[in-house]
Amino acid sequence: MTDQSDYIPPKVWTWNKENGGRFASINRPIAGPTHEKELPVGRHPLQLYSLATPNGIKATVMLEELLALGHAGAEYDAWLINIGTGDQFGSGFVDINPNSKIPALLDRSGPTPIRVFESGAILVHLAEKFGAFLPTDPARRAETLSWLFWQMGSAPYLGGGFGHFYAYAPTKIEYAIDRFAMEAKRQLDVLDRRLAEARYLAGDEYTVADIAVWPWYGGLAKGVLYDAGEFLAVDEYKHVQRWADEIAERPAVQRGRMVNRTWGEPSTQLHERHEASDFETRTQDKLQPAT
Repeated sequence: MTDQSDYIPPKVWTWNKENGGRFASINRPIAGPTHEKELPVGRHPLQLYSLATPNGIKATVMLEELLALGHAGAEYDAWLINIGTGDQFGSGFVDINPNSKIPALLDRSGPTPIRVFESGAILVHLAEKFGAFLPTDPARRAETLSWLFWQMGSAPYLGGGFGHFYAYAPTKIEYAIDRFAMEAKRQLDVLDRRLAEARYLAGDEYTVADIAVWPWYGGLAKGVLYDAGEFLAVDEYKHVQRWADEIAERPAVQRGRMVNRTWGEPSTQLHERHEASDFETRTQDKLQPAT
């Protein structure tokens, strides 16, 4: 490893070594598929290909919330995409998302399948399709979309910035951790100030903004994300704590966070979801052989 204090960037960067860290085996500077692999297709109108990372949870929570409202057309099959082994670089997945990131959605409810990639786009597509969780009043819609896109723009600094250097980088770089810890705390303060004046991010109504922000910043506030709660003193953000707890109590949120989850207590893992009854019959504690 080069001594960072002596590093001078070359005139032209070349990819001649692994970058190290938890995700070194799947990082590369080029796009496109690495192998041929068709995606499975279930019987429901919506086909989701994902993993229960914060971005993946957005999509499954949204779908479970829609079903809880009685939108039968929101029934879906959720297929597991293991990003640690490179499933996202299979040809079928790349056809749906050329950026090779989860989640990706194939909407087969019409005569021609529609691909939707990027978690924010999936939330807006579903909200508009079913007329839920996105206000139609211009002012409230603008507020909702502003917070939705705040999340899309802010979370890379939390995940790829703070999360990477604090939890995943092969070496601890003080400057990088300090830089992104400062930004993570600034973002929490932005949320805390907003939630001091409103029940939810867009006002009194639970919307796609909350569905997008909660998996990232609710997880951070509760000390789940990157195990960084004490380091970032997240208990200071009382209004974020209140909001995070309230959303965590929603049954659809509790179901959504289980889908495509492959870690934690077996009873919280539903690797694939094809029917509502799967939450009762196909979690890992039900499928594992008795010991």
